[in-house]
Amino acid sequence: MSQATAASWAVRRPGTREVGLLALAVVGISLSAPLTTLLTAPMLALAFWRNAAGAAVLLPVLGLRERATLRGLRPRDLGSSVVAGLFLAAHFAAWLPSLSMTSVAASTALVTTTPIWTALAAHLAGVRLPGAVWGGLVLAVVGVALVAGVDVTVSARALAGDALALLGAICAGGYVLAGARARERLSTSAYAVVCYGVCAVAVAVAALVTGTPIGGFSARDWWLIAAITVCAQLFGHTLLNLVLASVGPTMVSLVVLLEVPGALLFALVLLGQLPPLLALPGVVLVVAGVALVVRGSRPATLVEPAT
Repeated sequence: MSQATAASWAVRRPGTREVGLLALAVVGISLSAPLTTLLTAPMLALAFWRNAAGAAVLLPVLGLRERATLRGLRPRDLGSSVVAGLFLAAHFAAWLPSLSMTSVAASTALVTTTPIWTALAAHLAGVRLPGAVWGGLVLAVVGVALVAGVDVTVSARALAGDALALLGAICAGGYVLAGARARERLSTSAYAVVCYGVCAVAVAVAALVTGTPIGGFSARDWWLIAAITVCAQLFGHTLLNLVLASVGPTMVSLVVLLEVPGALLFALVLLGQLPPLLALPGVVLVVAGVALVVRGSRPATLVEPAT
């Protein structure tokens, strides 16, 4: 690892401004799962509008401020962005339904295991993982087993929800790995417009094939879709990307894990939902394990979950 890369990867103490932005971002992403649970509209509709709105917001930035980045682009330069968009669509298709099948805390904890899957992918690609990463993997696997074991006694539906959340994390791993490759050639806005646009189109096709409506909802559902888009997409992920350069990706990835207790708290307040007490130790182990993986990972293996 070069000294420049190591320096960019270091954990840097956030200033007052960064602390405020990180706190607001955590609130935004923590509201995503509980608000989604309140939604009666189909999950495919939420995935479509969330990504379509994200692409629409960034399109003027790309067209007006970063038009120069589009010059000289070839179709093959967009390939990784297209792949990332397809993985993102699969992530939403798997994770969002899990929120209505298992507890918000369990679903959120399991979907944040994305760094584990990307670390394993890096290992299969020949990257040597530090001992702390393997320790984190063991802790997280034990935590997942505890959550799943408790949900077996709750219902088969809850267990299926756990499986979907894990599948969502695996698909998110494909999304961030393809996205990292795409950003080697594209600016952030160019990548995001293509990725979100492809995701929205893929979700729209899936909705068409399955006969799922993406419109005609109650005013309450439209407000919830707008709130989820603003909280999770604009405030959450946009603010995290904003402070990324100043505090480093390790700090951002660790802060993202605060989504788990944050989502649990909002689920308790908004939904009156508390996961089975026996599942809480499993949730804690998952979060601790992922934190170890994130902290011990090298740049080639460290990624952020996409919720």
